[in-house]
Amino acid sequence: MHAAQQQAPAVTTPEIGAPYGGGFVTGIYQQDGQRCLLITAGAAHELEGEWGEYGTKIEGSDSMTDSRANTEAMAAAGSELAQKVLALDIGGFTDWAIPARDVQELQYRNLKPTTDQNDCWNRDGENHNSVPAGELYSKESPAQTAVAAFQAGGAEAFKPHWYWSSSQRSAYYAFTMGFADGYQDDHDKDYELSVRPVRSQLIQ
Repeated sequence: MHAAQQQAPAVTTPEIGAPYGGGFVTGIYQQDGQRCLLITAGAAHELEGEWGEYGTKIEGSDSMTDSRANTEAMAAAGSELAQKVLALDIGGFTDWAIPARDVQELQYRNLKPTTDQNDCWNRDGENHNSVPAGELYSKESPAQTAVAAFQAGGAEAFKPHWYWSSSQRSAYYAFTMGFADGYQDDHDKDYELSVRPVRSQLIQ
């Protein structure tokens, strides 16, 4: 387990959308057999830029769950976007990262901004690393989040466009997600897309 995923006391898990740990509670996922509480930074800390290193396969940035390890590998290879995320200090927390693909899926599933129907192509929504395990999306599920601040027009809402994950697909592509309808895809690494940083904390 990455050192950035710090041990937390055994407490009742805060509700989705609750302020916590420098951001907002987003869900729970498993990594290396341990449960992690996902925390998403506020909208004020959103960044935009290229994933970076188009044409180069970066070793160590292929995890679907280890956001921090992916981001550190990206930064070491020269990604300016990753370097900016690693430099964040939000509420005294400095272990922020670009979300890995399955971590990012939780951001959409639990904090979906729009009332639009979901995309149901291919394996959109399938997430064996979330707790509970994520099933394929239907047009109606997930619905718009009940957390008012994250609904479209709210202070913390995701924009209804594409966001980077830190999970690399190849030398030329990295995984992305559309926050209008949950379409999971990949884009050329030299595209400029948004990033909503995350951090995680071990839970008992």
